[in-house]
Amino acid sequence: MTFDIDMIKKVYERYPERIAAARQIVGKPLTLSEKILYTHLWEGNATSAHERGNSYVDFAPDRVAMQDATAQMALLQFMQAGKAKVAVPSTAHADHLIQARVGAESDLQEGINKNSEVFNFLSSVCDKYGIGFWKPGAGIIHQVVLENYAFPGGMMIGTDSHTVNAGGLGMVAIGVGGADAVDVMAGMAWELKMPKLIGIKLTGKMSGWTSAKDVILKVAGILTVKGGTGCIVEYFGEGAESLSATGKGTICNMGAEIGATTSTFGYDDSMRRYLAATGRQDVVDAADQIAEHLTGDAEVYANPEQYFDQVIEINLSELTPHLNGPFTPDLATPVAEFRAKAEANGWPIEVEWALIGSCTNSSYEDLSRAASIVEDAVAKGVKPKAILGINPGSEQVKFTAERDGFLNSFRKFENTRIFTNACGPCIGQWDREGADKGEKNSIIHSFNRNFAKRADGNPNTHAFVASPEMVAAVAISGRLDFNPITDTLTAENGEQVKLNEPKGSELPAKGFAVDDNGYQAPSEDGSSVIVNVSPTSDRLQLLEEFPAWDGKNIEGAKVLIKAFGKCTTDHISMAGPWLKYRGHLDNISNNMLIGAVNAYNMETNHVKNEITGEYGEVPAVQRAYKAAGIPTIVVGDQNYGEGSSREHAAMEPRHLGVKAVLVKSFARIHETNLKKQGMLGITFANEADYNKIQEDDTVNFLDLDQFAPEKQLTLEFIHADGTKDIIMANHTYNDQQIDWFKAGSALNLIKRQEN
Repeated sequence: MTFDIDMIKKVYERYPERIAAARQIVGKPLTLSEKILYTHLWEGNATSAHERGNSYVDFAPDRVAMQDATAQMALLQFMQAGKAKVAVPSTAHADHLIQARVGAESDLQEGINKNSEVFNFLSSVCDKYGIGFWKPGAGIIHQVVLENYAFPGGMMIGTDSHTVNAGGLGMVAIGVGGADAVDVMAGMAWELKMPKLIGIKLTGKMSGWTSAKDVILKVAGILTVKGGTGCIVEYFGEGAESLSATGKGTICNMGAEIGATTSTFGYDDSMRRYLAATGRQDVVDAADQIAEHLTGDAEVYANPEQYFDQVIEINLSELTPHLNGPFTPDLATPVAEFRAKAEANGWPIEVEWALIGSCTNSSYEDLSRAASIVEDAVAKGVKPKAILGINPGSEQVKFTAERDGFLNSFRKFENTRIFTNACGPCIGQWDREGADKGEKNSIIHSFNRNFAKRADGNPNTHAFVASPEMVAAVAISGRLDFNPITDTLTAENGEQVKLNEPKGSELPAKGFAVDDNGYQAPSEDGSSVIVNVSPTSDRLQLLEEFPAWDGKNIEGAKVLIKAFGKCTTDHISMAGPWLKYRGHLDNISNNMLIGAVNAYNMETNHVKNEITGEYGEVPAVQRAYKAAGIPTIVVGDQNYGEGSSREHAAMEPRHLGVKAVLVKSFARIHETNLKKQGMLGITFANEADYNKIQEDDTVNFLDLDQFAPEKQLTLEFIHADGTKDIIMANHTYNDQQIDWFKAGSALNLIKRQEN
């Protein structure tokens, strides 16, 4: 069945008129990204051209998607908004809270038992407010969205940074915090700074061991983890058209790792095939009527330098497999160069675990290509050296792969573990035996992120990112430096053999099949549905309003922590075992910044309490400051808040009394989340001033009482010896965002406007 087909048809009906209006206003041919953005303006037809990288614009997304870990906080906020039903089609997906330990059936049941309170809460809230609920085991949110909801030319937001996966079907799909989702579900405009545009021209065609994953691994190496910040990446060219829809999804998915607002591809035959195969021929029929509007104008792709802010060209015929990592997804190494690089850096070569899955690479095509490698190894008498873990992307993928024999192919390796259709190790939900020992080791996976401690909680686990077929090959060899293009393996009979190139099926020849896809439709009228949250629960907690700004300068503040180097949302608010507290703000605040490195002693979770002069854990020290009525600030480095969309990384410091975050630069989603929660997110006007801030400083804001758009803020840092430094800070707040700050949060403002 096709969900929301009437909505999709309405979107397409307005396309010709809105494209014509936009083209007239802009006065030049349009990229696909511009077409989607201008057709989703809150105001309707465009009346003015919006400056990329500068203009704040109100949009009207078509739909909202939430995963269970972030949906809790998003829906707790929505419950405060006073609405009877969501204004746009919305879904919640139970995929983050299921641990990978033994195998699919036992892990799923254990996950349901442990998280029943949260799952029941999500089920009842969805039922009450008209939200579709995908139950535990149904699949990973982004794979389920691609199979059921994504459509060419649409615009969606989701409370997960990898919402961008839907770009594989030609959407502009953007990861946001829960407060943004609340705006859209409440029927309000959603604000975004008009993105800049990066065009990536793909020429040639992949072959052999190269896969779509290698495209984005290469791009990550070029652009780095912050090179796409504030930008939409638009792929085009003959190479783009040669990729499958799920391959496109993989590329768009990992666009989050370069900081991109989103990534997308133009509508083509691969999308038609995928939509039809997943039961959405009616979407194909509707899209075909406006196909010219669902891709960039021909002039744009013929002369991309004139229409994009940056252009990159990659020849797929020359692209080779990559391994990215460790500890950052942009450290890109072609497989042929890996051995030398690993030796130079002292990376552990032997691999005990190899993992296939995540929202990035868990499609039918991914599993089929990886399974072909396993079958080839079995046929040649080669036994695997590493444990192979598999997380199918959805129940539909799992059911079809089981029917077609791929899961049995994996089971021919005795030490294969088939895990639940869920995120599992990718989000830190992996009970890996021995991880608590903290031993230096390496793993390889087909996931998107490889930050320290992310998968198994061990800071010494070196995680490398690769394609599913490369993961399978490394699992067989047991070595990261194995190059299947050139290297041989020793079979049981002593013969030296080479693995054949991977083979797979873009789509199942017999079609997709599933007995129960795990979907729960909401009640038509949910007014009688009761949502219970126990006041004694340690998993769920109803929210209280954050206090409004008193209109005065912040004075006498202390520096809670000066974070050194990379400080992602994993460092600010860890996942893994902490996921269970995502619906309880006070409990999860006990993980605030415990992974950040303190620049003053180069330790984690060890900061000075200026009240006592002693050192303690970050959350405990901050709670002491809050109890004493002492304001604090957090200082950070470049690209602060990189990674997941989790708004907990903004809500926790807000809840515990931090007043401002001063950094060299922000990742887009985190900066927005801070603004939404009524926090000050500001940047050094001179990045070198970061070095002036001392551990014992007292901080005074000198002109916050004159807070205004495009007006710098002045901060005074008084050092322990009585000397002081005056530091200027920039900000990107517009009038509306300053109103959020004054009201105490964007949600506070919504409630006041409703009343």
